[in-house]
Amino acid sequence: MQKTGTEKKRSLKECLKVFFCGTIMGAADVVPGVSGGTMAFILGIYDELLASIKQILNLETLKMGCSFQLKKMYSRLPWPFLLSLGLGIGAAILLFSAPISWMLKHRLALILAFFFGLVLGSVVTVWNKVERWSFDRYAALLLGAAGGFIIVGLPVLASPPDGKWYLVLCGAVAVCAMILPGISGSFILLLMGKYQYVLDAVNQLKKFSNITENLCTLLLFCLGIVCGISVFVRFLSWLLKKYNDITVAVLIGFMLGSLRKVWPWKVAEKIENANIMPDINANFFTAVILAIAGFFLVLAIEYAAKHLAQQKKEIN
Repeated sequence: MQKTGTEKKRSLKECLKVFFCGTIMGAADVVPGVSGGTMAFILGIYDELLASIKQILNLETLKMGCSFQLKKMYSRLPWPFLLSLGLGIGAAILLFSAPISWMLKHRLALILAFFFGLVLGSVVTVWNKVERWSFDRYAALLLGAAGGFIIVGLPVLASPPDGKWYLVLCGAVAVCAMILPGISGSFILLLMGKYQYVLDAVNQLKKFSNITENLCTLLLFCLGIVCGISVFVRFLSWLLKKYNDITVAVLIGFMLGSLRKVWPWKVAEKIENANIMPDINANFFTAVILAIAGFFLVLAIEYAAKHLAQQKKEIN
């Protein structure tokens, strides 16, 4: 696991790389069916992401914040990583929420085809993170795939509660899914009936429309994120430390199972509807090309990450 905080100094080039990783994660998180955690996994920042979140939510860190020991708190936390990643995710959500929302309504097959390729490429790259494949690892993978397949096939809640508590709950549940490779936080929001509601709040806030109402919506959602992440990250970190191969095999299974949701062709071209076989036309071939592009983009990112890591080792 990589070091965090003051133990690791970052150059501007490294901060820009983390920012770029954040933009990919943010763009993925906007699409129901695609996990930002998957992108963090293949980009090689997953361990550091979990470790950084744990540091923020550490009891000692929280005590420093409550007692206004801000300088001490600042020196303890991995700010270069967190700020670079956070800015990247935020920029991607602001930049891509509107166009991705438009594509989900008007070019569903094309955007899902691209992300189908991304997820499939992610499975290939993450596969090698299991140090030794054996019967129990394959069994864990199959269980994860079955779980992911069932979860992404659940029906959307038609009449979600309107209470503020429900927004907090949505944030807590969605962030747990968002961190898990293979399970999309946006899709969980879709299942809970609040995806469009939260996305509209982001888009309206960008236009300075209904500022108080939309800001309140997002703050409640973020409160849920903090609550959910404070518990779940510790549990996931413990699993990866104690049972790395089994846990990664389950996560790969989740990714395979999630392909059901990002299958490009749906009834009436709505993401929540059932999958169908495609008609062979120009749109089909465009979708296939985008899926192939997404697949090889992940492989290219993985290759570049390994190449940069090897160069760094040789320099050190």
